[in-house]
Amino acid sequence: MKQTTHPPDRRPVVDRKGAATAAPLPARTTPRRRPRSQQWAAWAFLTPVTLYLTLFYAYPLYRNIDLSLRNYTVRSFVRGDAPFTGLKNFETVFQDPTFGPALVHTVVFTAVCLFFQYAIGLALAVFFNQHFRLSATLRALFLVPWLLPLIVSASTWSWMLNSDSGIVNALLSAVGIDPVNWLTSPEWSLTSVIIANIWIGVPFNLVVLHSGLQSIPGSLYEAAALDGASAWRRFWSITFPLLRPVSAITLLLGLVYTLKVFDIIWIMTKGGPADSSTTFATWSYRLGFGNLLPAFGPGAAVGNLLVVAALVFGLVYLRVQRKQALA
Repeated sequence: MKQTTHPPDRRPVVDRKGAATAAPLPARTTPRRRPRSQQWAAWAFLTPVTLYLTLFYAYPLYRNIDLSLRNYTVRSFVRGDAPFTGLKNFETVFQDPTFGPALVHTVVFTAVCLFFQYAIGLALAVFFNQHFRLSATLRALFLVPWLLPLIVSASTWSWMLNSDSGIVNALLSAVGIDPVNWLTSPEWSLTSVIIANIWIGVPFNLVVLHSGLQSIPGSLYEAAALDGASAWRRFWSITFPLLRPVSAITLLLGLVYTLKVFDIIWIMTKGGPADSSTTFATWSYRLGFGNLLPAFGPGAAVGNLLVVAALVFGLVYLRVQRKQALA
């Protein structure tokens, strides 16, 4: 059989005069591979980040998981021959009498701090969004607690809340209220560290939420004002809904930070008195380093509970964001 060849397909194209002319199809283009030099440059930029994440995040997390699954002592920690015990350390933690109070204190400390840090930060962000005179200066002054080292902030609050010479009790005595044992009373120790942590966390919420307010168009407020909406109505109908994505990431970062707060509590109360302000963070440190015979395994197990809690909330946040993106 004789093989026939077909001419290339040419589609008619009508010009301005109405004559049909054949126009060739565009030639196929093959994807060009990136030069090898660009690939090496990409790997060169990724290498420092990969090494940093591996050395300071992945490896410590692996070591912490390994500690929680083995029976480490000081000797076996040095020699590296600790026997594998599985979930025995977690069972020890769950059966410890400190677990219940530490769990309650961690939940209360985290929830109360998040609520007041966000509420106060949002109120201040809305206030400074008015762009009045000295607003930038005052906003910068509110950043001071966030910029100070935590040891300085915690020491300052320890002095202010001192039962004998603290300025807070001096002010209470001036208005006829009996002094309060803020740091040495089981009823007030947790409240004391919560107040200090709220004071430290408010500036972060202020900065992030204020930047979110800058992205809301002012025309929306002008249209709402022309329709007769009050300031409170404009806040609930415009500001709060449009600030929801920024609020979500602010609360998530605040949650992760608050779960691992250790410096403030340890400097002010050391988790006492009588474990009245002990959280998972301080309990983990005390198990691993606060005793003459450290319990490395149970201490790492408590730390892993905090990691799991932060991971769960992070996954919930990603799921909510994905649903909002698809909606």
